[in-house]
Amino acid sequence: MKKFSVRFLGTILLVAALTGCQKKEESNTTAEVAPVATGQEELPAETPKPEENHEGEAQSLLTGLWIPKEEASLRPYAVMFNNIEYASPQSGTSEASILYEALAEGGITRLMGIIEKPSSERIGSVRSARHYFVSVAEEYDAIFVHYGQTKYALSKISELKVNNLSGLEAIGTTVFYRDKSIKAPHNAFASAKGIFEGTKKKDYRTEYREDLCKHFNFYEKDTQLEGENANHIKLGFSSSANPFFDYNKEEGLYYRGQFGKEHIDANTGEPLAFKNIIVQLVEEKNIDSNGYQTINFENATGKGYYITNGKVQEITWEKNESGKAMRYLDTDGRLLSINPGKTYVALYPTYRMENLSISE
Repeated sequence: MKKFSVRFLGTILLVAALTGCQKKEESNTTAEVAPVATGQEELPAETPKPEENHEGEAQSLLTGLWIPKEEASLRPYAVMFNNIEYASPQSGTSEASILYEALAEGGITRLMGIIEKPSSERIGSVRSARHYFVSVAEEYDAIFVHYGQTKYALSKISELKVNNLSGLEAIGTTVFYRDKSIKAPHNAFASAKGIFEGTKKKDYRTEYREDLCKHFNFYEKDTQLEGENANHIKLGFSSSANPFFDYNKEEGLYYRGQFGKEHIDANTGEPLAFKNIIVQLVEEKNIDSNGYQTINFENATGKGYYITNGKVQEITWEKNESGKAMRYLDTDGRLLSINPGKTYVALYPTYRMENLSISE
């Protein structure tokens, strides 16, 4: 099995040719078509298909897929999912259009699902916030759903004025419930009904803000990249957190596993699958005696990998200031174009590079 060399061959100039920001009235068509760059080609259609009719629809800002127009302008929810083996399988993870993963403390990871329109009556279990997840949630203008937080997360929520639904506040009894068959603190679940009721009670804005910025563009059609083969991905966050992805060529999707087995959504009984994987390499370190971590996001740049359709390409990322979106860039410094569909993003520590594997 050939292993992709996880390194960069040189410094890439970041050309800020695109701001990635737009007005809200443009949000329904924000999934614009980026020119197909050299080294990329659209997948050939096996048979001609009739032109699709998208009347009454708009493209999702999170997946690039066509959804009802009235839903496309609605703010998503960023849900903090427990991700220890005891709490697996989680419920509602497959509802996430974008799923982020990063280290918390003690070698465990947290997941944050960006969900466009929650539909399940069992979402979770939901755990406490970490400040770097708060920053990412704010980038998507998401309403942040969590059960508790570190002092650093509380400070970041206040600094960025992030609308949030916390299990430790009075609104918690509206949004969350406990499953008494599971040991606390791993038994707090949110419901879609509770989330919507909580949003209404807090009188939060429900549509995207005017100056929303994009993290990436979407190709109009499923597009094949050139590059090294990437059929198996292993992410060694720690000795106990080693998620992996296997590519299903027939479906064009990456299936996620962890703890040595498929990662299942308990609500559906189906494994999590993604069209796109972004491995974002970050500077991450411990900040106190509790083992809490921090990630250098603000006024920062870094490197990474974009993986889709069995191929991998090197990318870069940048975030110029607090409160602005992370921007993923291709090797020419242009806003990255990705395939329509769900995306997994690993905020992966650079000091664990020897435990990152991308192979045939």
